[in-house]
Amino acid sequence: MAVYTEVTDEDLAEFLTRYDIGHMLSLKGIAEGVENSNYLLRTQGGEFILTLYEKRVDPNDLPFFLGLMEHLATRGINCPLPVKMRDGAMLGEIAGRPAAIVTFLDGVWVRRPTVRHCAELGAALAAFHKAGADFHLSRTNALGVGGWRPLFERSRARADEVVPGLAGEIDAELARLERDFPCDLPSGVIHADLFPDNVFFIDENLSGLIDFYFACNDAYAYDVAICLNSWCFETDGSYNLTKGRAFLNAYAAARPFSDAEVAALPLLASGSALRFLLTRLYDWLNVPPGAMVRPKDPLEYLRKLRFHRAVATARDYGLDR
Repeated sequence: MAVYTEVTDEDLAEFLTRYDIGHMLSLKGIAEGVENSNYLLRTQGGEFILTLYEKRVDPNDLPFFLGLMEHLATRGINCPLPVKMRDGAMLGEIAGRPAAIVTFLDGVWVRRPTVRHCAELGAALAAFHKAGADFHLSRTNALGVGGWRPLFERSRARADEVVPGLAGEIDAELARLERDFPCDLPSGVIHADLFPDNVFFIDENLSGLIDFYFACNDAYAYDVAICLNSWCFETDGSYNLTKGRAFLNAYAAARPFSDAEVAALPLLASGSALRFLLTRLYDWLNVPPGAMVRPKDPLEYLRKLRFHRAVATARDYGLDR
C-alpha cells in the first residue's frame, strides 16, 4: 500500500473540525500511487480522498496542483475538486504533513485498456490541454529533459545491478536526447503522469482524471507521448498500433497536431520512456524503509525506449497524417 504516514483517529478528528463535512465514519488506505499517502475518507458529508503530501513533494508546488484542479473543474473537466475549509483554505496539515481533502470520483481504472478506452483518453487529454490554457499559475517540469541527467547520476553507480550494461545504454540515450530534444513546441499545462490508474471509467466511458501532482508546464505533445507509452503497449511489450491510432486520432480531432509536433513525436516518446525508466530505476534501488509500497519494474520502460529508437515517423504510432 502507498501509505507512508499513518493518521490517528485523534489527528483526523481535529483536522476535520476545520471543515463542514461532518465527523469521520471510516478511513482506509489506498494502495495505488507511490508519491503520497492517500486515504479513502467517509464522513457524514459523503466520500472523499485525504492526501498527505510526502517529502518528495515540494510544499511550494501545492497551490499550483490544488488551484489547477479547481480551475479544470470549473471548465467542465471531471476531476477531483479540493474541499475548502471554513476559512477558504484548501491546504492544511495533519500528522506533520501538508494535507488536503478532495472530492471522490465514481469509476474504476482499467488494467487492460481497450481501443475504446484509448479513444476516450485521447479526447479527454485534448480537452484537458484546452481547459488549462488560461490557468494563471505555472510550474516548471522538474522531470523534463534538463532533470534527467541529475536523476540518472543518483542511480548510475548501481544501475548495472538491475541489468548489465544499463548505465552505458542510459548514458548514450541521454546524450542523444539532450542534443536533439525539441524545445519550441506548443506548450501549456500538462498532466505528465496520465497512466491508466489516473483515469477512471464507468464501463467504457471515461468518468474522470485524477492525481495532478506531476502537472506542470511543458509541450502538449510530450503529454501525448507519455500516454502512448502508458496506454498503447501490451503486457508482452509489443506496441498496439490500433490503440495508438484510436488515441492519437481522437486527440487530434479535438486539438490538431502541428507539423512540428508530428515530426517530434518519436523523440518525445523516447524522452518520456527514459523519464519513467529513470524514476523507476531510482525507486527500485531506494525503497523507503518501512514503506508499504512495491516499486515498479524499470525494465518495462527500457524495452519501450528501445522500441522508440527504431520508429521512423508518427505514422508508426498510428497517426493518420
